Amino acid sequence: MKTLEEAAALGREDRGLIVISTLRADGTIQSSLVNSGVFTHPVTGQQVLALVTNGRVKLANLRARPQVTATFRSGWRWASVEGHAELAGPDDPKPWLDEEKLRLLRREVFQAAGGDHDNWDEYDRVMAAERRTVVFINPTRIYGN
Repeated sequence: MKTLEEAAALGREDRGLIVISTLRADGTIQSSLVNSGVFTHPVTGQQVLALVTNGRVKLANLRARPQVTATFRSGWRWASVEGHAELAGPDDPKPWLDEEKLRLLRREVFQAAGGDHDNWDEYDRVMAAERRTVVFINPTRIYGN
């Protein structure tokens, strides 16, 4: 595995599912299962891995220590993407992100992760109520078999 797209292709075989691992304050690893997809960063134009989450522990870890590893798998094939997380959401404001842009960004990232919805107004309402955050993972290392 040499590219983000090659790694993400494995995830698409399993609905965009990845295991994301963050670093706790005590140096141990916290992992969880999320959907993700390759996405063009709205400011830098770089290809990043993106997801939408409200995971309290995951977000707290990423705010304090943005190092992150995302692992894709399909059968015995796997790929890991190491990088640094950038958070964008109601609790992680960005100068380029207003409320309307965040609403649309959540949709775009969800769709990049293979998601679809039959009621986008309801999706938007739930995402706002749960204070969902977009996580961009800027890859620094990609490896696997």
